[in-house]
Amino acid sequence: MTDTFDAWFTASDDATKSCVIASMVLLKNRGPLLNRPYADTVKGSQYANMKELRVQCRGEPLRLFFAFDIRRCAILLCAGNKVGNEKRFYDVMIPLADKEFAAHLKQLTEKEQIEWVEH
Repeated sequence: MTDTFDAWFTASDDATKSCVIASMVLLKNRGPLLNRPYADTVKGSQYANMKELRVQCRGEPLRLFFAFDIRRCAILLCAGNKVGNEKRFYDVMIPLADKEFAAHLKQLTEKEQIEWVEH
């Protein structure tokens, strides 16, 4: 998970955390096979593998953006509540998720390059 996702999660209330953890466990157990209604592909991302966990918590739609990296690990990128922000939600969240995933991939690539040179 990214620092952006961690900050959102840490600031969330206990009920939200419980709903999110349940979805995270589902993602861990099902991996790339998890699909609707629990997960869906995000349209408009620069990454074809960008997805969202679709969480309902106390009647409110939460969306947790994630992608599988080159190691096939799901990386939780960012999250938010769509209530009251439905029209602009994806306009804000998709670029943020793309930025977070690009940074993760760059960091992963740099780390792998260092490990390759050391071996």
